[in-house]
Amino acid sequence: MQGVVEGAVAGTGVGGSDRLRPGVRLLDRLMKANAGFSVARMTPEQLERAQTTAIPDGAPASLFLGRRAPGVDVRTSTFPARHGDLPLRVYTPEAWSRTPRPVVVNYHGGGFVLGSARQQDWTCTLVAKELDAVVVAVDYRLAPTHRFPAGVEDCYDALVWTAAHAVDLGGDPTRIGVMGDSAGGNLAAVVSIMARDAGLRVGHQALIYPVADMTDAIDSDPSYVGNVRGIVLSNDDMAVFHGHYVPEDADVTDFRLSPLHAPDLSDLPPAVVVVAGLDPLHDNGVRYAQALADAGNEVRVEDFHQMPHGFLSFPYFCRGARPAVDAIVASQRAALR
Repeated sequence: MQGVVEGAVAGTGVGGSDRLRPGVRLLDRLMKANAGFSVARMTPEQLERAQTTAIPDGAPASLFLGRRAPGVDVRTSTFPARHGDLPLRVYTPEAWSRTPRPVVVNYHGGGFVLGSARQQDWTCTLVAKELDAVVVAVDYRLAPTHRFPAGVEDCYDALVWTAAHAVDLGGDPTRIGVMGDSAGGNLAAVVSIMARDAGLRVGHQALIYPVADMTDAIDSDPSYVGNVRGIVLSNDDMAVFHGHYVPEDADVTDFRLSPLHAPDLSDLPPAVVVVAGLDPLHDNGVRYAQALADAGNEVRVEDFHQMPHGFLSFPYFCRGARPAVDAIVASQRAALR
């Protein structure tokens, strides 16, 4: 793609899902055997339980989601968002630093409906350690109780608060990045645009299999049309997530829902966009990367053809997870140095 640097990992795409890697095949079987892993198959009671049950520390959760990287302190806190206090999870390298560190604000995935900052301990501790950065992860409010734009407001407030308190966190307020996966990738893209418009400097955006376009255009994406097997994320799941998060009267071309449709995508932070070949959102992410490049931004696409949606959340099943983190950190290091 013109203007986009691609870092592709060879393998099969959606059409080659019959040739799954062993870990991905096992993950697919485990998730399909448990209705609790699919929002489309959840009862209202199961959804409520999934939203209110904290992920325990230690095994077996760590065996599924990955263990924290050693040498990183993890603490919980809160910050005053516009609608009340919200939880934060702060990751700080234990090693002493001579100078303030870069700061990365992370937004978790889960379709705006599920998930928590805790689920990304593996990724966040690795970024904190390898980048030598402070990572701040926010537990934003979830739909359907809190529909759009609640999540956007919470995530932007978290960015503003972090920038104002970066020094207190041991960070450098002039070197701030954002990062997010899936729904969190959408939120990271959106707050990058909002920050630009408000004059708040963000130095990098890491968008991991982001939801960039919530219009009907996704129905024509080959990666969505070809998502017959629905590994990790089915098209039915996507429809349910959309229904929970987006109010019926919402304009889905609003950039806070669909950053691809922002009137102006120029002068945004350098971006790394991670996409997965077995993901219905693959083409969605690629289209956004191209739009960023067309607007004159620096963009790199990392395409993991044999990986499913959410693969960074399952590092012991998905061999692409660690190379993806390495690519993200390399991009962050170049932009936030």
